[in-house]
Amino acid sequence: MLSHVWSSATHGVDALPIEIETHVDSGMPCYTVVGLPNGAVRESRDRVKAALKNSGLSMPRGVITINLAPADVPKEGAAFDLPLAIGLLAAGTDWLTQDAVDGYWILGELALDGSVRPVRGVLPMALKAQAESCAGVIVPEANAPEAAVVDGLPVYPVQNVMQAVHLLRDPQHDAAPARYTRDLDSLFAESVEHAIDFQDVQGQENVKRALEVAAAGGHNALMVGPPGSGKTMLARRLPTVLPPLTTAEALETTKIHSVGGKLDNQHGIIATRPFRSPHHTISDAGLCGGGANPSPGEISLAHNGVLFLDELPEFQRRVLEVLRQPLEEGKITISRARTTVTYPARFMMVASMNPCPCGHLNDPKRECVCTPAQVQRYLGKISGPLMDRVDLHVEVTPVAFDDLDGPRNGSTSAAVRARVVKARAMQRDRFAEHAAHVHCNAHMGARHVHEYCALDEAGRNLLKMAIERVGLSARAYTRILKVARTIADLEASSAIRPAHVSEAIQYRSLDRDWWNG
Repeated sequence: MLSHVWSSATHGVDALPIEIETHVDSGMPCYTVVGLPNGAVRESRDRVKAALKNSGLSMPRGVITINLAPADVPKEGAAFDLPLAIGLLAAGTDWLTQDAVDGYWILGELALDGSVRPVRGVLPMALKAQAESCAGVIVPEANAPEAAVVDGLPVYPVQNVMQAVHLLRDPQHDAAPARYTRDLDSLFAESVEHAIDFQDVQGQENVKRALEVAAAGGHNALMVGPPGSGKTMLARRLPTVLPPLTTAEALETTKIHSVGGKLDNQHGIIATRPFRSPHHTISDAGLCGGGANPSPGEISLAHNGVLFLDELPEFQRRVLEVLRQPLEEGKITISRARTTVTYPARFMMVASMNPCPCGHLNDPKRECVCTPAQVQRYLGKISGPLMDRVDLHVEVTPVAFDDLDGPRNGSTSAAVRARVVKARAMQRDRFAEHAAHVHCNAHMGARHVHEYCALDEAGRNLLKMAIERVGLSARAYTRILKVARTIADLEASSAIRPAHVSEAIQYRSLDRDWWNG
């Protein structure tokens, strides 16, 4: 007999429908799986056989041929165990019929005792199943919160293979699992609450202002200052002032974490903007993604959030250079011999560094012990093309005792976030016709800068003087205009005034001092 069961495989962050065709015929026992299965799929025979036997079921006897279609798509992992077991029962036993399994998409790994273990990539499968108008999805119980974020899709969580059989035979059976539902509104409401706050940081008002500008325009930023000045503390609070994730952004972000196996099964959705802080010893594959079977790296896990690179010069230079494509295009393409995948990677890059190897260059209270050659070698680890993609350079100075000992009277994260949300709303309206490519001021191209960043005569003269007399590089010109546009948006100003240009120029100090030559 022949049965057809639907499941899915992931390619990048998207799911591909996989039809599992099972044919059972009389003859000497034989078990064959075709359709580009990897080792884990071929080994499913022993797991499925033991799981069925220990569940009080039996594996069909005879010649078993299983085809995973389309046959030219590689299939990997143990997530096909449960659909393979259901296909065998429908093709070679009286437990299930083809009519019973029609319309369901099934995914899950089997333990030898018949229990169903969680797998990766359930959310992409659920989204694809909804697009294909399936009757419902059967998933491991631990993955049910993840699948249930897809609105209107019937999700049935199973603890073991016998529950799946009861559900398909008779949905009203006492042992059949009930449909799983959840309240997404409450999840997003909880996401607004953060355990940390901008107000926790004493002093550093100029740095807080710079990070507010960065958040309002989606700009990349670099903080330079001595150890202990609060750079990491400030960076970790940046997500608390960013606009809340939209439903579409949350689903897109969650898909990446689901495929990468980084999703918290308890919540099932990434409802807050990610903050990723990889160690400086990370490899280029760990940062951008890769491996024999490519998986997303840190820059994709930071999609729609913040990628924080602490001690930037300590990263290997070739690792930093892989950031150039995603910073420009918002995605990363990974090519391997067998496949090419593209992962989303639109993030805010925030980095921090010391001004020199010892960290005390220009410190008024501590003497720098580095030679000029050591300082130049330290700073030279960061290439000009990478610095060209950083909009704001923020100088962080040590905090005075009076600021540390004083009252907490700075702006709260909620107050800053309210201003940022208003500025982003202006940008959303401004770029409504270009929403597919431009999401905030930082994403503007040359044509958008010319159209939306026009200066009056006083502003042009000020910018000209900065470039010609102060020593700013030519590449800083566009960055200054973008940041000035954001500063104007924070003040709800349709025009960019000289004061906005003046503040934006202050955020290009490294162009003048270290990278201008």
